[in-house]
Amino acid sequence: MRFLVDSQLPPALARWLTAAGHPSEHVADVAMAAASDQSVWEYAVRTGAVIISKDQDFAVLRIMSDAPTPGVVWLRIGNSRRVELLRWFEPLLPAILVALGEGTRLVEVE
Repeated sequence: MRFLVDSQLPPALARWLTAAGHPSEHVADVAMAAASDQSVWEYAVRTGAVIISKDQDFAVLRIMSDAPTPGVVWLRIGNSRRVELLRWFEPLLPAILVALGEGTRLVEVE
């Protein structure tokens, strides 16, 4: 599964996902760090990526869209250091992958 990590999350999350076998890019990797949500959405559609974000706007876009892609993983975690974020996210990834694999288009992670 391919992921696109949004700007409020560290590039380290994209690197970690890639190392775990899931091709991933951070929006900064594709010169979209300051891009609009709509531009990020359209890039995810073109590349077949699931957006990982802390931004509620992507959850709203996903709810309002009838299109099958992109999927959105909405991380509901407060500000945290990179190491803490990765430690929190790692055990959650298998369940996220199952949900996405079963066709869930919005995965809310708390």
